Amino acid sequence: MTDDTSAAPSPAPLRTTALDAAHRALGATMTDFAGWSMPLRYGSERAEHAAVRGAAGLFDLSHMGELTVTGPEAGAFLDHALVGHLSALAVGRARYTMICDAAGGILDDLIVYRLDGERYLVVANASNAETVLAALTARTAGFDAAVRDDRDAYALIAVQGPRSPGILARRTDADLAGLKYYAGLPGTVADRPVMIARTGYTGEDGFELFCDPADAPALWAALLAAGDEDGLVPCGLACRDTLRLEAGMPLYGHELTTATTPYDAGLGRVVKLAKPGDFVGRTALARAAEEAAARPPRVLTGLVARGRRVPRAGYPVVDAAGAVVGEVTSGAPSPTLGRPIAMAYVDPAFAAPGTGGVHVDIRGAREPYDVVALPFYQRQK
Repeated sequence: MTDDTSAAPSPAPLRTTALDAAHRALGATMTDFAGWSMPLRYGSERAEHAAVRGAAGLFDLSHMGELTVTGPEAGAFLDHALVGHLSALAVGRARYTMICDAAGGILDDLIVYRLDGERYLVVANASNAETVLAALTARTAGFDAAVRDDRDAYALIAVQGPRSPGILARRTDADLAGLKYYAGLPGTVADRPVMIARTGYTGEDGFELFCDPADAPALWAALLAAGDEDGLVPCGLACRDTLRLEAGMPLYGHELTTATTPYDAGLGRVVKLAKPGDFVGRTALARAAEEAAARPPRVLTGLVARGRRVPRAGYPVVDAAGAVVGEVTSGAPSPTLGRPIAMAYVDPAFAAPGTGGVHVDIRGAREPYDVVALPFYQRQK
């Protein structure tokens, strides 16, 4: 017998965004997120959360996965590859959609922008970018379309919050007032070329700026300076999670997985069964739609704590007798509501807002929760 003296393989180094030095100069607490070194918080995540709700926050989202689809049949290809009707999307508009497997399970949720007649930008979650790239590439067979990995071609900066339009207006002459929600336009910000999209993941008004990574530090600094008088602060991933949870927005790996269909998640509206042609997962999704209409196995709903203990993903939801009737998918203290909140998949009998007798089993203790409609928070428009 011989000793194995070979060294264990070293983990791959974390990827860094073009704003890494800026984050560290601001004293950010960095964390590993999907293989990227990303800011978790700069100081107090509650203060960052409150800034986005009341003023504005600045986020580095450069870890997201940008894929470009081009070609004469780009729209028809995306109709086949995704659950939405992307060929019907107008130039300059965006759509929330999903990519599913043949069984109807969700591989990822996406935002797709139509840049021109034969060019689309698909934005995937960082943790699923490789999966989406591989699936899209495999699905191009038979279509005059190509998929290009453009993750290194973009940095992505978001300014979110009620004061974000005024802040961005100080650094651009683009028609922000005419830019609709889920639309994008080319322009310049701080004299740098960008695509300005009116999208976000916080439940507030805001913009996402796609730019050349080389321009990202100057854009970041210019926006921080422009928003100083309005209370703009840099924000990390921690408050982004509590913001999206309050807004009832699903997170892949929690509310969305390959074990769930869009109908399970209450997002059947994104599936366009009536669009022309076939698409991956159509048969399974048609069956899931029928089952959801008859009686869904479980329903994604909101829970608000009566006490102070915080639920976490995976905790059982139980009835008054202790029988399991669901499972928490996301949970956190809500800075806006002042109480812990959660999203959970629960049996239909316990899913209606106002349903009593629902508890979350938190390490053996049954904590009472109120069932509420999602979202927990909705901005005033």
